[in-house]
Amino acid sequence: MSNLVDFSQSSFWISAASIVFNPTFWNIAARQEYHNKVITKLFGGNSRLGCYALAVTIFSLGIFRDYLYSEALAAQPTHPTLLSPAIHLSAIPLFLSGNILVLSSMYALGVTGTYLGDYFGILMDAPVTSFPFNVTDAPMYHGSVMSFLATAIWKGKPAGIVLTGLVAVMYTIARQYEDPFTTMIYQKRDEERKKGGKKAQ
Repeated sequence: MSNLVDFSQSSFWISAASIVFNPTFWNIAARQEYHNKVITKLFGGNSRLGCYALAVTIFSLGIFRDYLYSEALAAQPTHPTLLSPAIHLSAIPLFLSGNILVLSSMYALGVTGTYLGDYFGILMDAPVTSFPFNVTDAPMYHGSVMSFLATAIWKGKPAGIVLTGLVAVMYTIARQYEDPFTTMIYQKRDEERKKGGKKAQ
């Protein structure tokens, strides 16, 4: 394994740390916002402004994570099998498909829908069921994993495949926390709407 992945490179572990940190950070920040309105209070009670600030922070952390990933791969050994034409070129449709999933999901959800607006009380009227959500229930996460893997294949770096596996694991763990919590938020909203309807009658 040592001839495939150089674990002595600090850049590999720094990249791994950023991959673990990002979803951990946004889940903790979102929960603190939902329960204690921490971010909203920082922005003078303006929840939408707080959500936009969190969006900029998450997006910036994502860019930095991608930079660290690229730096890590640059210091890692290349494997000739990954550079064979068939495998090497497979990175192109993989990368394009991944980015289509990510960008189309951002377009469908908007800024607040993409960046945890529901934790700020900014809820969507109804779940999005159009593309790409009719293809996968987590297009942002799945598309991101595909892009990481495509980059690893294109550069011929087995270390990138290992780090992509870590990305997939962290997103899977994140969804274990996010999906039920988001469902609870909308169920609570629907229950309050029903109660409001009954009072009006």
